[in-house]
Amino acid sequence: MKHRIKRYGQLSASLISGIFMVVAWIIGTTNADVSIFLYVLAYIIGGFSQAIEGLRTLVKEKDIDVNLLMIFAAIGAASIGYWTEGALLIFIFSLSGALETYTMNRSSKDISALIDLKPETALLVSDGVERVVSIDDLQVGDLIVVKPGEIIAADGKVDGGFSSVDQSSITGESVPVEKVVNDEVFAGTLNGEGVLYIEVTKSSESTLFAKIVKLVQEAQSEKPASQTFMEKFERIYARLIVLITLLLIIVPPLFGWLSFKETFYKAMVFMVVASPCALVASIMPAILSAISTSARRGILMKGGAHLENLGRVRAVAFDKTGTLTAGRPAVTNIISYNGKTEEDILLYAAAMESLSNHPLAKAIVELAEQQNLNYAAVPLRHFQAITGYGLQATIDDKLLKIGKPQLAQHLLTDVTITDDVKRLESEGKTVTLLMTEDKIIGLIALKDTVREEAKRAVTRLKQLGIHVVMLSGDQPQTALAIADQLQLDHRNVYAGLLPGDKVEQIKQLREQYGAVAMVGDGVNDAPALATATVGIAMGNTGSGAALETADIVLMNDDIGKIAASISLGKRTSTIIKQNIVFALLIIIILITANFFDRMTLPLGVIGHEGSTILVILNGLRLLFDRH
Repeated sequence: MKHRIKRYGQLSASLISGIFMVVAWIIGTTNADVSIFLYVLAYIIGGFSQAIEGLRTLVKEKDIDVNLLMIFAAIGAASIGYWTEGALLIFIFSLSGALETYTMNRSSKDISALIDLKPETALLVSDGVERVVSIDDLQVGDLIVVKPGEIIAADGKVDGGFSSVDQSSITGESVPVEKVVNDEVFAGTLNGEGVLYIEVTKSSESTLFAKIVKLVQEAQSEKPASQTFMEKFERIYARLIVLITLLLIIVPPLFGWLSFKETFYKAMVFMVVASPCALVASIMPAILSAISTSARRGILMKGGAHLENLGRVRAVAFDKTGTLTAGRPAVTNIISYNGKTEEDILLYAAAMESLSNHPLAKAIVELAEQQNLNYAAVPLRHFQAITGYGLQATIDDKLLKIGKPQLAQHLLTDVTITDDVKRLESEGKTVTLLMTEDKIIGLIALKDTVREEAKRAVTRLKQLGIHVVMLSGDQPQTALAIADQLQLDHRNVYAGLLPGDKVEQIKQLREQYGAVAMVGDGVNDAPALATATVGIAMGNTGSGAALETADIVLMNDDIGKIAASISLGKRTSTIIKQNIVFALLIIIILITANFFDRMTLPLGVIGHEGSTILVILNGLRLLFDRH
């Protein structure tokens, strides 16, 4: 509501100012006093907000900005009898300000609409009784009911019922998604025609909804480096304009070159045409329009700087598991050795992996549950993660380890076991070995599937001339098998990487290509995301660490949109460059025309303020980007 009042308030003030200006001009020949009174009203109504902004900058920051320059120029024009020209300057300047405010409000429209969707209460089901509670009182494990047409109050999974849910506010999906038992749902999304019983899985402050609000608010407050530079330049330039204007007023009459009225007029024209309004408006309307467009597509950027950096990206590095692949592997093979049975191997493996959140671990545990193995009863002691390799624990006074083949490199002496590992890895499967301190007792092979949109994402990036790289902690054979499905050059595949190795690889890519984007979803990807020029995280399945570290978040995990985002970044950079070149060119032409007596104040006002409006409109094109 506040943004709406500001937007329509500025626009209304501008239009009323224009009306008073036109009426004053019409009756100027018949009633000069009334005409001047109307001009004064036009000045006050149209220039009030700009004058306040300019004075605030002058008082607080001891500096002059374009708002004050325009007010000075308008008052100066009026002081030598050019009331119409001054009023025209105020009118067009306030109109361009209203247009820029519109751009900024449009950029925050998605987050404002999202905040409006924030539920305040939920219908809690306890002992068969429904009661209304605040969402802040909901606990993980609570059961809530969502009736047709209501906003879902918490992140959770469907415990009962069936419905379609409009998730466009969260993921950018335009079509409602059908939800059945065990499906995930998000706070802030709109339930369709069915009734859903939902088990709460996250507290209100940890929901995806809350993360989105935080991310977009960060994006609104952060300025790109180009805008920061432009604001510093504006202040230095504005002081220079004031100094030159004073010299133009004082020097010519002092040496008898021109009368005071003539030189004052030229000085006012100079102040108008030389002001950097169009330059200042060259960047942020375009940046904010692009951020708004991205938000509508389910791509959240934490600031304009990241959009600019995205436009410079020449290489994109993808984590494999959970990013290029679905991250939901299934067990394909269990082989036992040294007197153990396949059931023993699965039981011990599930007992250890039940304490891990890794996708491979979840697949092993799920299979054990399907076979009704009581892995929870296995007595685990001294459980410990072996960073980058696997896990270890003591079971029945024996130390057991489970993890990558590298963890058992010194034990891979049996030709049969070695051949099994090589064969399974050549099939694109991930092999996990279970071992004691002196021998391997079994292996479990799992296979992940390539995400449907991964092939499309890689193809589109290649079409843009982007170098595509895969970074994986998995075995080389497994990574290469996925690369073949994606038609990735084997030279661009780096496997067997620990988190630190991924960081080093990103550093090398930056040295080679300059700007590099990293796409990942896991905790182990966070260091690489932070090292890359642009870190892109999966918003739906991504870890908290990845979301916090990343610069851009894909809310529906659609990596196919990365190419479109890079294109948007490039188009944004192109539009900004167009705006800056156009604004500078207009300023140079108008200043030159003024010094050669080819410029009048009305033409200067129209030329300068018209260029400002054109620059803003050029940036606004990104709001309606169709690529």
